[in-house]
Amino acid sequence: MLTAKGLFQEIIDNDESFRLFCSIAASGETQGGWENARIAALVAPGMKDLTPKITRHGADEDKHGRIFNALMKKRGLEPVPVPPDTDYTKLLEQRGIGLAHDKLRRDEPLTERDIIVYLAHSRVTEQRAADQMDMLVTYFGDHPELGRAIHMIDNDEANHLAYCHEELLRLAREGHGRLIQRTLRDSALVEIQVYRDVSLAVMGHMGRILRWPRPKAAVLAAGIRGMYAYERLAGWHRMVGLKTPERLDALGGPATPAPAF
Repeated sequence: MLTAKGLFQEIIDNDESFRLFCSIAASGETQGGWENARIAALVAPGMKDLTPKITRHGADEDKHGRIFNALMKKRGLEPVPVPPDTDYTKLLEQRGIGLAHDKLRRDEPLTERDIIVYLAHSRVTEQRAADQMDMLVTYFGDHPELGRAIHMIDNDEANHLAYCHEELLRLAREGHGRLIQRTLRDSALVEIQVYRDVSLAVMGHMGRILRWPRPKAAVLAAGIRGMYAYERLAGWHRMVGLKTPERLDALGGPATPAPAF
């Protein structure tokens, strides 16, 4: 019987598939670190109080990229180029999720609306990241090679999600509720499509590396499409709700350093 734990176990047990998995993860985290650093540098003049938290968000994601690279280095592996069809952050940007990179490369202050859109997009993508890390902690939290890294990243992702909830609720109280809800809904519906496509691409690449038989690959693809169908019907709602988080001011302090792996 195919299980998520069994699949991930196959991926991490093989050096080539592990290298691809970590390369994809490191690239996405590093990209997120750059985006947050640029947003922090260009934050709207009236929202400068958010600068330290956006900076912390970016520093955490840079740290995650270093962690994934360190996990590869520990095995004597070098990163590989990320296949374009697995580049989650780039595909989201192409579909209009997140602030456009050409805008972030300019030295022009962002608007208040830009920052609200950034937070709404982050709330959606951080939900996905938090869900994935919760799953990995469940299955591999005590893994001798990966456990410490997984727990650290999981804690950071929980902080990022709490920060998005708290700031969006504050901005909703200030009169931005309609923009926030519309952006959350639009972002979630696009994100679940991109996540489906990236999941299919990643499993395709892993299947070729691990020589999965066609019936196994077909079952996995059907499962991914089935999850998308569920999310398109109802599951996306979990990505757009807002509630006061248990962790308040989750990004209020300095980023925690990454230990050596």
